[in-house]
Amino acid sequence: MKNIYFVLLSAILFLTGCSNGSQTNDPIPEHETFEVQSKQIGEKRTINVWTPEGYKTSVDSLPVMYMADGGIKEDFPHIANTLAKLIKEKKIKPLILVGIENTERRRDLTGFTEVEKDKEIAPVVGGSEKFRAFIKEELFPEIDKKYRTTSEKSIIGESASGLFVMETFFLTPEMFDNYIAFDPSLWWNNHYLVRTAKEHLTKFPTTEKRIWFAGSNAADVSPYTKELASIFKSENYPNIKWNFSDEPKEKHNTIFRATKEKAIVWTLNK
Repeated sequence: MKNIYFVLLSAILFLTGCSNGSQTNDPIPEHETFEVQSKQIGEKRTINVWTPEGYKTSVDSLPVMYMADGGIKEDFPHIANTLAKLIKEKKIKPLILVGIENTERRRDLTGFTEVEKDKEIAPVVGGSEKFRAFIKEELFPEIDKKYRTTSEKSIIGESASGLFVMETFFLTPEMFDNYIAFDPSLWWNNHYLVRTAKEHLTKFPTTEKRIWFAGSNAADVSPYTKELASIFKSENYPNIKWNFSDEPKEKHNTIFRATKEKAIVWTLNK
């Protein structure tokens, strides 16, 4: 009965966005907002951009961190505030945060699935390939045009957004240098990404990539994050720098806030 409860809870949080359920009154940081009309996904998308203190008075180009669930009423404020804190404490170097506000979250953040139960979570699922194309072909150039950026790119996400981070890592690893995923929904499509991880790693680029991921005590997530950590350990690719944070005391809806600082510090300090 307990396992059924965890599975149902994780599924609900997957649908709604886990951190939304645990939102505190995060101060909304100073930021810029604009819209991008996407041909890839056939709609207008709202983009929120946070730049660190001193950006406007300097000439430095900065790395960029991207995130889905990037609306003002989603995860953008608490991640921007966390980056500001870590930069002030000199635990990380300055960077730019780009948040993509959701429209149809379950569509954008899921890949294909052969599991009928998976298909019942929304009218449309399996749109991650188009969402990824929007980011790469439309959003990247827009950000590079509007802001002073370096070539270094990171992506961060939790739950379904964490699934998107992990799928991007395995399917199009060249898109980002750094990947951060909290309790990624690796159960999707009968844990396809874990089942095919070794196959995808054989096709991996030789450039260095960093990936940090965490697993809570959620019954439908924990086994697969642990299995994936075992695969990284056994395959031992020298260009893949990875860190798995096993967090059995954390729940699916607490792990993001509980581990975000150590995730960001480890990932960005090469």
